[in-house]
Amino acid sequence: MSHLIHRQLRHTPPVADGGSGLYLRDSEGRLYLDASGGAAVSSLGHGHPDVLAAMQAQIGKLAYAHTAFFTSEVAEDLALRLAQDAPGDLDHVYLTSGGSEAIETALKLARQYFVERGEPRRSVFIARRQSYHGNTLGALALGGNEWRRRHFEPLLMKVARVAPCYEYRDRRPGQDVHEYTAGLLRELEDVILETGPERVIGFCAEPVVGATGGAIPPTPGYLRGVRALCDKYGILFIADEVMCGMGRTGTLYAVEQEGVLPDLVTLGKGLGAGYAPIGAVLARQHIVECLRAGSGAFQHGHTYTGHPIAAAAALAVQKVIRRDCLLGAVTVRGGVLRRMLRDAFGGHPHVGDIRGRGLLLGMELVQDRENKHAFDPDLKLHMAIREQAMACGLIVYPMGGTIDGRRGDHILLAPPFTVTEKDLGEIVSRLQDALERALASVRCA
Repeated sequence: MSHLIHRQLRHTPPVADGGSGLYLRDSEGRLYLDASGGAAVSSLGHGHPDVLAAMQAQIGKLAYAHTAFFTSEVAEDLALRLAQDAPGDLDHVYLTSGGSEAIETALKLARQYFVERGEPRRSVFIARRQSYHGNTLGALALGGNEWRRRHFEPLLMKVARVAPCYEYRDRRPGQDVHEYTAGLLRELEDVILETGPERVIGFCAEPVVGATGGAIPPTPGYLRGVRALCDKYGILFIADEVMCGMGRTGTLYAVEQEGVLPDLVTLGKGLGAGYAPIGAVLARQHIVECLRAGSGAFQHGHTYTGHPIAAAAALAVQKVIRRDCLLGAVTVRGGVLRRMLRDAFGGHPHVGDIRGRGLLLGMELVQDRENKHAFDPDLKLHMAIREQAMACGLIVYPMGGTIDGRRGDHILLAPPFTVTEKDLGEIVSRLQDALERALASVRCA
């Protein structure tokens, strides 16, 4: 019996024993094709020699120094690399140990910014329903993932909510996409005004929604409209790129494709590509300068902030992405995977939508394509897909509650940037088999 508290307390998962490239191996020798990079984390695959070498070299030089006393050369180099590659004046970097911690950091930085500006009444964040921003209490409060929030609701701060940008479900028949987008922006402005602009700190959104919605991209002009409203009312725009950033959608920062400049950007997952726990917050010049000119300190910190080994891993990941031209590969391979998915599932009676950007793609599953009715959530189709996919030697990222936290199922795909066309064909083939097995199992239930 395991002494670990696993996610599923009635089931002990297989023991991961090794990994190379796109494959993981368990302790019994079975191989699994990792088509989701875990949770869109392993952007370079497993066992990349350059990253391992960088981590080993850093261990030999300096494993740890607390940031209350020291900085480190490798953390400074990583911050420089991130700032130079970021759009606009997003040139100040705070390193964390993961995505949830990055969100917590962004919330505190945003609040302190307004306190230092002499606007202490600003205490409210606005975010979207069916969003996910992390699992710590502050991040969980910000997110709109209902099933994750349910048990902890009494502990969470209040957050104003608006509708997600979810064109497949929410754009009415015959409604122009620009009219749909304008309606979302009107709702956001109404909520700002109802809350009181002088009380709002910021609006937070994932540029491409990850696990909760299944790779939902924004409609044209949506994020530009968000930026304009934030400017109009003097509130901050926080872009959560923990899943969709660091090249996953084909540009290093997902917002680059929207032509907007957020005030704060959060990173995680692909930043360290799974080789070490690391996240980051990027802040624009005026935010950091406000604190520097005021109290002179950011009232925040964690024990492992700026950990040298994690920073070495992340810096090596950035170097490999640049050297091997992997952003272009993401765009090309993402287009190939989308085509393969449409060829295999475009006419499938239970696949309602295929969407996403780059190598962050999703398929939404439906009982009926015509009316978009979801499967009965009690069937737990997403769980059956995960089980059957692993039986087929495939790791994908299925999720339930796509529509409202209870109804809806989708599958998220996020293979490593190093994936080949042959690998993509194998992923789609195994996914076809797994989906049919899962559908058969729920019909028989």
